[in-house]
Amino acid sequence: MEPARTQWQVRCAFNGFCKRVLKNEAINTYKQRQQRQSKEMTFSDLTPQEENQIFTLDKHYEGEITQGFQVAGKRITPKLLAEAMHTLPDEKRNTVLLYYFFNMSDVEIGQLLDIPRSTVQYRRTSSFELLKRFLEDRADEWDD
Repeated sequence: MEPARTQWQVRCAFNGFCKRVLKNEAINTYKQRQQRQSKEMTFSDLTPQEENQIFTLDKHYEGEITQGFQVAGKRITPKLLAEAMHTLPDEKRNTVLLYYFFNMSDVEIGQLLDIPRSTVQYRRTSSFELLKRFLEDRADEWDD
């Protein structure tokens, strides 16, 4: 530092530097956005041929008869499993989904839903019984 500079001068110099940096960043951001916008195209501007090139068709459930898995001599399909989940009351379905798909413990689910841990455990275990009965009744026999 120069010995003649006061603290006020240092603050003013730093303030000017910060303003220059912010102004240059704003200019860079504006230029980047302009470049991106010049390359972007709305979906309404696409031709039908171009539209067909940018989508994909999920064929997961196509040929569902051959898909699924065998458990205890029964064939369980994704559609059947989804139907079974929809038969559960909302609070039980949410408990099962949070437990298995979000890897949450009974305590965490209880805190999230503002219910006791024992209620979460009851909902989960009773849901399994309902799902088991539904799937046993409606699953097709497996033919080898």
